[in-house]
Amino acid sequence: MPSLNDIRSTYLDYFRRNGHTVVDSSPLVPRNDPTLMFTNSGMVQFKNCFTGVEKRDYVRATTAQKCVRAGGKHNDLDNVGYTARHHTFFEMLGNFSFGDYFKSEAIPFAWELLTKDFDIPKERLLVTVYHTDDEAANIWKKVAGLSDDRIIRIPTNDNFWMMGPTGPCGPCTEIFFDHGDHIWGGPPGSADEDGDRFIEIWNLVFMQYEQFEDGSKRELDMQSIDTGMGLERIGALLQGKHDNYDTDLMRALIEASANVTNGDPDGPGKVHHRVIADHLRSTSFLIADGVMPSNEGRGYVLRRIMRRAMRHAHMLGAQDPVMYRLVPALVRQMGGHYPELTRAQALIEETLKLEETRFRTTLDRGLRLLDDELSRLPEDGDLPGAAAFKLYDTYGFPLDLTQDALREKGRAVDVAGFDVAMEEQRAKARASWAGSGEAKDAAIWFELAEAHGTTEFLGYDTETAEGQILALVKDGAAIGDAAQGATVQIVVNQTPFYAESGGQVGDSGLIRTDTGLARVTDTKKAAGVFIHMAEVVEGSILRGQPAKLEVEHKRRGAIRANHSATHLLNEALRRILGDHVAQRGSLNAADRLRFDFAHAKALSPEELAQVEAEVNAFIRQNSAVETRVMTPDDARGLGAQALFGEKYGDEVRVVSMGTLPGSGKGTDGHTYSLELCGGTHVARLGEIGAFLLLSDSASSAGVRRIEALTGEGALAYVAEQQKLLADVAAVLKAPATELADRARALLDERRKLENEVATLRRELAMGGKSGGPEAREINGVKLIAQVMQGVSGKDLPGLIDEMKARIGSGAVLLIADTGAKPAVAAGVTADLTDRLSAVTLVKVAAEALGGKGGGGRPDMAQAGGADITLADQAIAAVETVIGG
Repeated sequence: MPSLNDIRSTYLDYFRRNGHTVVDSSPLVPRNDPTLMFTNSGMVQFKNCFTGVEKRDYVRATTAQKCVRAGGKHNDLDNVGYTARHHTFFEMLGNFSFGDYFKSEAIPFAWELLTKDFDIPKERLLVTVYHTDDEAANIWKKVAGLSDDRIIRIPTNDNFWMMGPTGPCGPCTEIFFDHGDHIWGGPPGSADEDGDRFIEIWNLVFMQYEQFEDGSKRELDMQSIDTGMGLERIGALLQGKHDNYDTDLMRALIEASANVTNGDPDGPGKVHHRVIADHLRSTSFLIADGVMPSNEGRGYVLRRIMRRAMRHAHMLGAQDPVMYRLVPALVRQMGGHYPELTRAQALIEETLKLEETRFRTTLDRGLRLLDDELSRLPEDGDLPGAAAFKLYDTYGFPLDLTQDALREKGRAVDVAGFDVAMEEQRAKARASWAGSGEAKDAAIWFELAEAHGTTEFLGYDTETAEGQILALVKDGAAIGDAAQGATVQIVVNQTPFYAESGGQVGDSGLIRTDTGLARVTDTKKAAGVFIHMAEVVEGSILRGQPAKLEVEHKRRGAIRANHSATHLLNEALRRILGDHVAQRGSLNAADRLRFDFAHAKALSPEELAQVEAEVNAFIRQNSAVETRVMTPDDARGLGAQALFGEKYGDEVRVVSMGTLPGSGKGTDGHTYSLELCGGTHVARLGEIGAFLLLSDSASSAGVRRIEALTGEGALAYVAEQQKLLADVAAVLKAPATELADRARALLDERRKLENEVATLRRELAMGGKSGGPEAREINGVKLIAQVMQGVSGKDLPGLIDEMKARIGSGAVLLIADTGAKPAVAAGVTADLTDRLSAVTLVKVAAEALGGKGGGGRPDMAQAGGADITLADQAIAAVETVIGG
């Protein structure tokens, strides 16, 4: 029986033999489609190839593409674990043609692979075609010998694929497998088509037309092929199973789940194990591709999937985090084909453990709240939307997690009510979601790349260069010239300006021509084209002119220093904190550096000092920074660190920094830092000057952020701190070495004086040697009522306690004249609290003073007033209450 790994290899090898280039799976975060949250099909990475705005050095491709459908319109989350073929993560096998072959080749490829290489009985296969696609139907008859009743014509969009309302589109043919009449269901297009007897295993899309807004179509000049076959589905078929979760790969993960929860993989917890196995794949691959759990965007979807799996583990009786313990089983199954999973294993495990630990602190309370809400409803009543929102807002329960919990109780959620409660948060999430990948107007950059090639970057070796202006772009359109005062995007054939990427900001500087001067404020990149964001400050700039380009030297030098220091910082963190540290983002600007990395807790002062000292030690070493170009696989073989989720080409730059005296990581056992990096760096580490670590803070869940300065910036910061220290020393009239002792002495002296002042105030308020204010008797109750000068509201309770002790039995009302709003407090001795409450007295007094409220205990209460001139009225009002 072939394993899923065998099936994947057979598929890719078949198309390799037939002239296709095997292309690595693209990341789950799309880089060329801002409308997608996650890569959800094999064609995503080739979208621009199909539309013709991008050309590659091959016209036939085949892939095993990792996909996630758990957000937006492609969301299978609710069904996962309860059906045989729904997943959040799946692998899509595909073969693609970009204007090379079409129907007459695509159909024979599919038939031969299925019936010969996979040895599927021909009589168990049938197909669908779009009802007007006679060409495809005839090819099936000729190639496969299928009769008309096994070529089903479908008149709906089920067999007509469209990229969007307009653009490339075309008919498709779907291939179905008949599992036999012992399973209920009818062929596609029949009344019983929703049954499980006939299962689609492959879809071949013929990109044949271009659709326009008026509904008309025309045949494309470049007709293409896009296919998709789910590895899990074809794997179940070839392994004689009818359920994707019974395949070898999924079964291994299910058994791993049962093992760590001490359960039966096929027992009452079967659904829970299936959910855990599926969600383990999607969460692990998303983390490996750079997504971290958060409260918005992709990170929010990841957190939903993680917490759904963790709740199912909880229902299996797991008392401690278990998801992270399953990662090795996943790596064993899939790490061979997807090496990014192996490289990210430590980070995946740490992230899952941290998230599950946090979630378990709120899970029990949330489920109790859910049970309490349900207990107040009729047996068949839906959970109110407001209650579901409270679960989300207070306990972090996504709606689908609540629905999942209710499904097992036969209940539902008032989704409309939940949507109303969530409207503000959803609007905020939509506003913050800006998509990803290339800019929406990237077509013009692809057109420029097609016409002139990509921009050659010369900035590794020089900060000045000559080039030719290939294009001027304004508002998304090419223009012929730009006059003084105009803002314009300038494209040249070669440039020393670094384009923003990998955390390094874009360069600024000047572009000069014979007729004008432009100031470059930033440099960006799209489709391999460097885009100089510029303002024409003199004369005019013309398309086609030769130009001299000059990078702003001082700014570039500072950026280089910060970028090189970031490499040293990364390695220092890994060595001091552990190999789980992985870069989650960075900023290398002229004035500072920022580095985000995976780590579960704040660094101690000792760790921060150790990191700073280690970086500075290698700066002082002043060894040469070496750069080599090699393949990504060779670089990783040497131990070079790569940024998870970063897209690398066929060749990468490997930057080596620092020399260790003994064995270590690197090409010769002595290299300190070895990273894949396309940025610019110092020639020798001493050019960094110095490294000053400013802060360590939390960036997001499981991610820390370090900010630091280098070179002149670090020296300027130290100089500023020294000046502040000198100013303080002058004020305190003490040398810098004695400032700490002097400050402590002053604080001690201040506390002593404050205590003395407080004592004097109390004595003054109590009347000094005269014994303080006299008590009057009202209705048999002794009352001391006094306006106090020179005391604050916080002094009143202590004064009242002393006066209560002096009179033995009675009441006290004190009003503090603070110079602003007065404070008032009342006290009643314990023997009178059953007939007279301090709370009542203070509220009456506060109201008379123009205030309101107040509270406390029957024997002591406080409040605030508004007008001290009303103090006599306040005292009179209290006397009235006591007098009855």
